[in-house]
Amino acid sequence: MSTSSAPPAKPPMREALVAAAFQLFMERGYEQTTVDDIVALAEVGRRSFFRYFPSKEDVVFPDHEGCLADMTAFLAAGDGGGEPVRRVCDAARLVLRMYAENPAFSVQRYRLTRRVPGLRAYELSVVWRYERALAAYLRGRFAGRTDGILRADVIAAAVVAAHNNALRSWLRSDGEGDAETAVDHALGCVRAAFAEAPARSGPSPFPPGPPRPDDVLVLVARRDAPLWQVVRQFETARGESS
Repeated sequence: MSTSSAPPAKPPMREALVAAAFQLFMERGYEQTTVDDIVALAEVGRRSFFRYFPSKEDVVFPDHEGCLADMTAFLAAGDGGGEPVRRVCDAARLVLRMYAENPAFSVQRYRLTRRVPGLRAYELSVVWRYERALAAYLRGRFAGRTDGILRADVIAAAVVAAHNNALRSWLRSDGEGDAETAVDHALGCVRAAFAEAPARSGPSPFPPGPPRPDDVLVLVARRDAPLWQVVRQFETARGESS
């Protein structure tokens, strides 16, 4: 008695759209590929695409929204005890795990973003959101300190810079080697520099600056600066987190 095997199940629509998009990006180029091209290859309608992705740029970074949500939840789940710099370093490792789950896709995306200036700018805005999530957590932990906001922002920036330095080195090597060890080493440098700072006696390494007036803020930006960059500059000047 012969049996016939069932045809392989189609991937979920979201995954199918990402796969179709990257196939076309590699074959034709990012700028030459339209949303209509993507949905035609994936055999779905335009409405289905925009149900999952607000723009063509978003299909290049399909996993970052979920990772940012996981990071925010991880930080919020902290009981307020423990060492805050260690907590944000552990949160940054969630991003590494996202990349390491699919090295081939991560390397392919890295190569694509290196070639497309618009995607590099978009990636910067994504990285900034991670940094702001870390800074917001640290600001809460350092609340009441005269240098709390400064300390939080500096440490968050250091964590992101260290993580990305190791991550991008791994991506440039086509995903070869142990990314986790490299990131652990980079984040260890951050912890060595900042982890014990709150417990030190003596003057703070972050002396408070002059008081900032709340009534007037003058912002200087290039006329052709992208909006996200202007917003970031404004929020940095205001000392706000997103």
